[in-house]
Amino acid sequence: MTERSSEIRQSGEGDRASGGERAGRAGGGERGGARRRGVSDELAANMRQGWADTERHDIEPLPQAAHTARRRAALSARFPGERLVIPAGNLRVRANDTYHPFRACSDYVHLTGDRSEDAVLVLEPGEDGGHRATAYLLPRSDRENGEFWLTARGELWDGRRAGLAENERLLGLPCADVRTLAAALAEATGPVRVLRGHDAGVEEALRDKVTAGTDEELRVFLSELRVVKDELEIGELRKAVDSTVRGFEDVVRVLDKAEATSERYVEGTFFLRARVEGNDIGYSTIAASGAHATTLHWIRNDGAVRSGDLLLLDAGVETRTLYTADVTRTLPVSGTFSPLQRTVYDAVHDAQEAGIAAVRPGARFRDFHEAAQRVLAERLLSWGLLGERTLEQVMELGLHRRWTLHGTGHMLGLDVHDCAAARAEAYADGVLEPGVVLTVEPGLYFQADDLTVPEEYRGIGVRIEDDILVTEDGNENLSAALPRRSDDVESWMAALRA
Repeated sequence: MTERSSEIRQSGEGDRASGGERAGRAGGGERGGARRRGVSDELAANMRQGWADTERHDIEPLPQAAHTARRRAALSARFPGERLVIPAGNLRVRANDTYHPFRACSDYVHLTGDRSEDAVLVLEPGEDGGHRATAYLLPRSDRENGEFWLTARGELWDGRRAGLAENERLLGLPCADVRTLAAALAEATGPVRVLRGHDAGVEEALRDKVTAGTDEELRVFLSELRVVKDELEIGELRKAVDSTVRGFEDVVRVLDKAEATSERYVEGTFFLRARVEGNDIGYSTIAASGAHATTLHWIRNDGAVRSGDLLLLDAGVETRTLYTADVTRTLPVSGTFSPLQRTVYDAVHDAQEAGIAAVRPGARFRDFHEAAQRVLAERLLSWGLLGERTLEQVMELGLHRRWTLHGTGHMLGLDVHDCAAARAEAYADGVLEPGVVLTVEPGLYFQADDLTVPEEYRGIGVRIEDDILVTEDGNENLSAALPRRSDDVESWMAALRA
């Protein structure tokens, strides 16, 4: 990777950062620039001329523009007369002048459709009781002053970005230079709320104008605004799931190569599908073979893949609009379950069936969890792992949770654990309605060092997870294209590996 330059700073021409001199704007480029000679007048003049006009005039609005306008209207109605500030977030330094891949704040994306770093959405109250929304963005690099090739964020380094006029057509709302935002916020009067935790510069600029309590109300509302998905969001989740299904098929086809290497081959194979068809993976892939499957968030993925073991693959493709799937399958590496593996797997499958059946409009969010857990507790009792207690006693005491460990599902959308800031009454204690998308993912995990179970159980971990849309009359399994029944899994794997 080439080293970034910041020679423009030595020549006295500045690239002013937005919102409190944003952290990471120039990164370590200045350190690289310190080792270079200054820019001659001749070179500066040469670099100012001879460039074609690349402004685009054929841009159509993003497909989500009408939806984002409706969402902003709902936000405006909830907080009349208040200035609302929602940042996208900043780049995070990985080392020196290199950065972690940027992923914009989900609430900002939900309200704009934009994915730019350092961007900020501001809803300014108007006299009519509504708001005027403005997206503050970094404009095209200035070629006259050398910004585009001499600063660490110039387009020569990072690639072309849309200009403000182009972004106005894309996003369907006014856009302004984000480098003017600090001054605009300093002049703000009246009540202000900011979405915290994404842009320290913006928060500093508003330090004397906002309070944590009122800001938390904004965060909660934005999270709850995403509970029920519209048709565009459901379409994006379908795309994410469909690509994820193909990624699982890719993995099955190369299990022999994974056996020759490690779990990393599984992870890398799925990642290729995610990057080709989507934006990225929606979360760190869990490729857990053998006893690693009993670690819920095994993402080291450095273990062996052995015939005779189970492979628990929990992975999801994130679309280019940042909606993610979240699917898990537990596969016999050899293509055939052993008798005990099949027994455990079938118990989890039956629990998932009961959970999915409980997902419908008007049902409580907790119903599918309780239905799945009840099936697992029954099986654990039948295997003699819970003594002589009754099922009701086991459920009351929660003794089955030693091996079931986690909740049976969560909401899904722009985040893999979507709507996380929602109030309990709108989520965990709430009632399902059409348009909600959630996962149903029961599991059983027998740790390798668990002396309370027979030795043959130890090291077996099974989870099955699907993405479920609540419909008007029940539910739809968006990931149904991936087999779930043990016999069907074996047949599917055999066909892919033939």
